[in-house]
Amino acid sequence: MMRDEDEDAAAVASLTVARRSLGAGLEKSRALSAALSRAGPRLGEIRQRLPSLEAAVRPIRARREALTAVGGHIDRAVGPAAAVLKVFDAVHGLEPSLLSDPRHDLPGYLAVLARLEEALRFLSENCGLALQWLDDILDFLADHSLADPRFLADLKSTLSSLSAADSLDGGLLSAALDKLESEFRRLLADNSAPLPAPPAPSAAAAAAIAPSPIPVPAVQKLLAILGRMAANGRLDRCVAAYVDVRGSNIRAGLGGLGLGYLDEASDADDAQALGPLVERWGRHLEFAVKHLFEPEYKLCAEVFEPNAGAACFADIAADAGILAFLRFGRAVAETKKDPIKLLRCLEIFNSLNKLRLDFNRLFGGRACAEIQNQTRDLIKRVVEGACEIFWELLVQVELQSYTPPPADGAVPKLVSFITDYLGRLLSDEYRPVLTQVLVIHRSWKREKFHDKLLSEAILKIVAALETNFDNWSKGYDDDDAVLSYLFMMNTHWHFFKHLKGTKLGELLGDPWLRDHEQYKEYYAAMFLRESWGSSRLC
Repeated sequence: MMRDEDEDAAAVASLTVARRSLGAGLEKSRALSAALSRAGPRLGEIRQRLPSLEAAVRPIRARREALTAVGGHIDRAVGPAAAVLKVFDAVHGLEPSLLSDPRHDLPGYLAVLARLEEALRFLSENCGLALQWLDDILDFLADHSLADPRFLADLKSTLSSLSAADSLDGGLLSAALDKLESEFRRLLADNSAPLPAPPAPSAAAAAAIAPSPIPVPAVQKLLAILGRMAANGRLDRCVAAYVDVRGSNIRAGLGGLGLGYLDEASDADDAQALGPLVERWGRHLEFAVKHLFEPEYKLCAEVFEPNAGAACFADIAADAGILAFLRFGRAVAETKKDPIKLLRCLEIFNSLNKLRLDFNRLFGGRACAEIQNQTRDLIKRVVEGACEIFWELLVQVELQSYTPPPADGAVPKLVSFITDYLGRLLSDEYRPVLTQVLVIHRSWKREKFHDKLLSEAILKIVAALETNFDNWSKGYDDDDAVLSYLFMMNTHWHFFKHLKGTKLGELLGDPWLRDHEQYKEYYAAMFLRESWGSSRLC
């Protein structure tokens, strides 16, 4: 009985253990089922990636002997490519220095820029070759089916994009050159100060003013920058910056002279009123040429090579206002024709002639063609205008012979004007200039000039004036002889008194003057006789 109970207990225990084992197995089955459910999507993802993974490892799956045969070719192509990549890394290492401000260490900045240029030259010479070798290797792999075609196509596309790249440095060289251009402009602006206008109107005061050139250290920096800019095709931008800054500097210097009258002259038609302006114009033109344009011409020659310097100076001169001076002279030459205009033309010519050598040196190059043309045109106008008026003086005096004499027997205004006018033409101020103008004009006409031409022309004018005396004296009524004698006495006395000791009197000579003195005495006696005779009759 006891044995049966023990056997039953053992059976129950076995069943319990079996039950527990079955329960644990079921739990493991459920966990495995859940794990398999979660692994399903991952297996699908792996299945999708298998083609690309297969393509990526395809070269490795090529035959060993094939890989051994192509290995040398790959090594020879990868070597130059690795060198190019090393230089690329060096270029990027220069970026912090080249993006800094050059003013703090310009020599150091230029040295770094030179390293960049050298690196870019290496890349331009070798990058294409390295890419070509890599491309050849890809062709070899494709021809021998050593790699997946899609894989090779992607590499081909990458190489093509590298070959088509516009910049090997990512724009670093362009950015560095922009900074140098800004530094070039800053150096010019910081070292350019307008030259003050002369404090006194005299030429001596103007000549005492020394130009204010750019300091030598600044010029050396400008030259260093220009060297790099020119080497990289940026010279034109430096020239534009130079013209802008230095042209503004000259305009500021001219602005202190008060040149508003240069444009106002175009509306004037009275040569007499333009006299003070022409005198001021001559002083200002001399100051501008000798103390503004001359230093600028020298500076352009120091900073730029000859052709660029000449073109740069021509732009500065034209932009700064030299043409405005020439337009003023032309406006004077176009005023109405009268004797005073002759004096203005001589003054214009004299100012230009004193600066002739300066004009030829500064504006004689091809770059200054417009300035040359306008200068020649102005000289032609003043020479022809002066000669035309001078040779017409005789005709104009002769025409006055038919005008009535003064009603009060006084000296005619024409006599006073002509004697004073001819005296001015013979003065040291005008005679040399008029002589030179006559020489030039006759040379244009291929006619000879002799030394007595001017004197003979003036003597003819005086002779015509004397002829007018007789005609005017006959213009009084026959019963008014007293007034006629008074007129002749006054006129001859005017000649003797106002011409004695003058340039015109020296030309006419003492005998001529004594003749007029005697004529004065004669007509004075006739006047007294007739006037007293008339009184007795009364």
